[in-house]
Amino acid sequence: MTDTSRRGFLLAGSLAGAGLVAAACTGNAEDGGTGGQNVSTGGDNDKPGRQVTIGFSAPAADHGWIAAIAKNAEAQAKQYSDVKLQAVEPTNDINQQISAVESLIAQKVDVLVILPNDGEQLNQVARKAMDAGIPVVNLDRVFPDKLSYRTWIGGDNYGMGVAAGHYIGRRLKEKGVDDPVIVEIQGIATLPLTQERSKGFEDALRTYGFRVTARQDAKFTVESGNQVAGNLLQAHRKIDALWNHDDDQGVGVLAAVKQAGRDEFFMVGGAGSANAMREIKAGGVLEATVTYSPTMASSAIKIARLIAQGKGMADLVEKQVPQSITLASETVTRQNVDQYLPLGFES
Repeated sequence: MTDTSRRGFLLAGSLAGAGLVAAACTGNAEDGGTGGQNVSTGGDNDKPGRQVTIGFSAPAADHGWIAAIAKNAEAQAKQYSDVKLQAVEPTNDINQQISAVESLIAQKVDVLVILPNDGEQLNQVARKAMDAGIPVVNLDRVFPDKLSYRTWIGGDNYGMGVAAGHYIGRRLKEKGVDDPVIVEIQGIATLPLTQERSKGFEDALRTYGFRVTARQDAKFTVESGNQVAGNLLQAHRKIDALWNHDDDQGVGVLAAVKQAGRDEFFMVGGAGSANAMREIKAGGVLEATVTYSPTMASSAIKIARLIAQGKGMADLVEKQVPQSITLASETVTRQNVDQYLPLGFES
């Protein structure tokens, strides 16, 4: 979906305010020249060292989360005088991304940061880089062969489900609901990440004696989110809680809820977009979102620089960067939303 069509949909769904107002993180003079992206500074490891070139490849920005990945990587790289970021053209074509990574290998960059369109299909070219002596930082979508990357960093999909399940379970217990109607709107049902999110959700709900009443996937798009939510609202005249896996598609979900005039339930989002956080702050159906933050791209650049310069992580005893880093999924509510708004991305 283009940015223009997304904004048009926001207007049609009476969500223009959420979609068009700038997030707290998009300031000007106070953002250190990063364009409002999320970066980290400070610490001995951030003192200038050996000059390194970091190759970067990611999918094309077809929704807000992916767009924020590239922006955060670029903003973080600008924080270092000893880093040159060599970013190739983003693409959603597997063969084009393979060719782009091969071009970075041919340029003999010092380290690669790759968010693959598909980990399995990009596995061979990542292994080619590693075999050529170029360390690979695998971002988010994992390569199946551990010899294809030096370090993996990404979000906790199972943990997202657990966080959402615990929030919903606790709230329903507080409300004294014994046999709740719980609705789940997934992203793409066939993806392992979606299945992990659903499994975590089920496992957490089970600890409260609850289960998912209805589940449907919405393809990570605003239009599908709106259509699926509309169908579920029609099918269930009473709902107690709803978990939507993805705040990008949640724009459509919230539009459907508002169009239907339904407010008897509460909703939890997923990923941590700025517009979702603004909705939470305003009060209403959306009470919380569980994070899967694109700030992981900023961290990937920091890690790539450390690996290329032969450094470890300052807060760890070990001399080398860990092989795997899983970020926590944090729960954003009205009570703590102001702390998280600067980390939100625009849907």
